[in-house]
Amino acid sequence: MSFHWLWSQDLWRNMWWLSEISLAEKILRPVIVYVFLVIGLRVFGKRELAQLNPFDFVVLISLSNTVQNSIIGNDNSVAGGLVGALALLMANYLVVRFLFGHRRLDQMIQGEPTVLIENGRIIHDALAKELVTESELMTILHRQSFTSLDEVDRCVLEPGGTFSVEGKNPRQADFNHKEIIAKLDQLSRQIDDLKDQVRQF
Repeated sequence: MSFHWLWSQDLWRNMWWLSEISLAEKILRPVIVYVFLVIGLRVFGKRELAQLNPFDFVVLISLSNTVQNSIIGNDNSVAGGLVGALALLMANYLVVRFLFGHRRLDQMIQGEPTVLIENGRIIHDALAKELVTESELMTILHRQSFTSLDEVDRCVLEPGGTFSVEGKNPRQADFNHKEIIAKLDQLSRQIDDLKDQVRQF
């Protein structure tokens, strides 16, 4: 079997040769798209990141395909893709490093956490603000092993789209678990006592 095609000049030139787009444009394009997406996700709320339903998931998947050509233009070379990826990574690194030293600016960009449940009660204004329905909220609670709202003390939607849920203390499930463990310990001690009595005989 011949492998001469591996050494073809056309093959390597097509893979690595940059198109007519300049290197500066290849770097600038991803940076512009990066800034736009950060601002867009900030403006349109945390639920896009949380992916609460199939529509949110479709939006995020479609975004990557929608902005693909904006990032690399009509360049299909490996080098062009690597330059675009490197520009995105560098932009993100610089932004994160800058915000690390400017906490107040970081909070302004990322936004504040939103309390959805407080003291076991749903805050409907907060749900309306984040466009989260009660059924979606219950789905989130079920994913974190809460069977009903009665078990939940607090639920917070974080800026990154994650949900922090705190249960009432103690939860019924935890109480039942501790009760079972205590009974098992008691049975274990009784068995040990019986073994000692048998040995004495």
